[in-house]
Amino acid sequence: MDLSQLRHDLRTPLNQMLGYSEMLLEDAQDQPEVAQELQEILDGSKRLLSLVSKVLAVDGVSLDLIRGELQAPLDSVMTQAQNLLAKAKHAGLANLLPDLQKIATAAGNLDALLKSAKIETGKNAPPPSALSLLPSANFSGKPAVISPGRILVVDDSEMNRDMLCRRLDRQGHKYVCAENGRQALDMLAQSDFDLVLLDIIMPKMDGYQVLNALKNDPKLRHLPVIMLSALDEIESVVHCIEMGADDYLPKPFNPVLLKARIGACLEKKHLRDKERRYLEQLQMEQEKSERLLLNVLPKEIADRLKGGEEAIADHFADVTILFADLVGFTTISQRMSAVDLVNLLNEIFSAFDHLAARHGLEKIKTIGDAYMVAGGLPVSRPGHAESIAEMALDMQQEINRFNDKYNTQIQIRIGINTGPVIAGIIGRNKFIYDLWGDTVNTASRMESHCVADGIQVTEKTRSYLDSKYVFQDRGKIEVKGKGGMQVYLLAGRKGSLE
Repeated sequence: MDLSQLRHDLRTPLNQMLGYSEMLLEDAQDQPEVAQELQEILDGSKRLLSLVSKVLAVDGVSLDLIRGELQAPLDSVMTQAQNLLAKAKHAGLANLLPDLQKIATAAGNLDALLKSAKIETGKNAPPPSALSLLPSANFSGKPAVISPGRILVVDDSEMNRDMLCRRLDRQGHKYVCAENGRQALDMLAQSDFDLVLLDIIMPKMDGYQVLNALKNDPKLRHLPVIMLSALDEIESVVHCIEMGADDYLPKPFNPVLLKARIGACLEKKHLRDKERRYLEQLQMEQEKSERLLLNVLPKEIADRLKGGEEAIADHFADVTILFADLVGFTTISQRMSAVDLVNLLNEIFSAFDHLAARHGLEKIKTIGDAYMVAGGLPVSRPGHAESIAEMALDMQQEINRFNDKYNTQIQIRIGINTGPVIAGIIGRNKFIYDLWGDTVNTASRMESHCVADGIQVTEKTRSYLDSKYVFQDRGKIEVKGKGGMQVYLLAGRKGSLE
């Protein structure tokens, strides 16, 4: 094996010795009879780890030198571990035995590795700082397949940029270089990237400042960033991670490690982009559902349903109701195809919908060729009778426009009444917002008893409109279920007929 592999393999049992010693020492604070021995084992393991990093950092080092430097302190740790294990067994400290045995086993594995190791000549060992952040677990799988990405390289050194970009090119990535932090931020604002390789020490704006700017930008905060620096102190690593960096690589970096870290960050970016697209699609579907719901229910009622209300029923003391019916439409429809019939109704009723929205009124429903609209709900408002009157007059004009356009002779009959109603949601499947009460029934009677091309209103409605509109007195007419009722025909606006 080469020095890189040997250093990695030696660190594996050492990390186990350190980890179990630290955990045992924390648990044995109230057991001074073993705490001192555990501290000595921990200190000895740390000395061994330091020696591994020091001795194996020298190119061409011999196995005899490695064994000579490590064997004596390792023998000391092994003896201490075996003695403490025996002491714990004799003292009945069963809670310590499993971890002490693991320390002894790890020390034995390290001793066996030292005795059996062979070093291949002619291979240079990368500096330990480049491998200091590698996990100690053995890697036995194949390298992950990395999808090419678009990477921004930020470094003030031309040689560093050149080396990085050549590595990226060999890995199949696209890349763009920036000489300093300000140039990098300009490029990020103008173009999309999958990853940023960011140097720390730079003039004008250092890597910390660039990283801070990225994490405070809503559009860029999720862009993966790997920090690159000759600084390999733990404080620098911690500071970068705390600021939001995804990873940290000390210079000079190991090419294999660089490739692995880039692959991991690109995979993270791919998953995040996939999640973002899913959330955007979900948002679009939610907006579509919202629009469909608002086509069925008033916004105020839809909001109450979404808020958890189940039974919605409101009393309104004063609203104005309009019913409209296309006169003779049943006869006309018998001479039309289904498609032509639907298209005709759609054009007329769509125009009525536009008028309702313009006048701030609430369309309630259509039944066949009949159209129902109300003013003063679902939120009470003044001037609802006047808004209904304006819509009625505009509906007449819309029918005239339609007849002129298609050379037809469609007529409309409109009835209006004002008074109290009950409004609410009925049904669970295909539910609708509907109105009930005598006011609604009377408005319907006003329409059915009206003359063609007329707008018939009750005495109550006329009292709201008399100052602004002209009416024709029809006297009393017999209305089913109501007897004789005084009614009026809305002729137009005052001033426009004078």
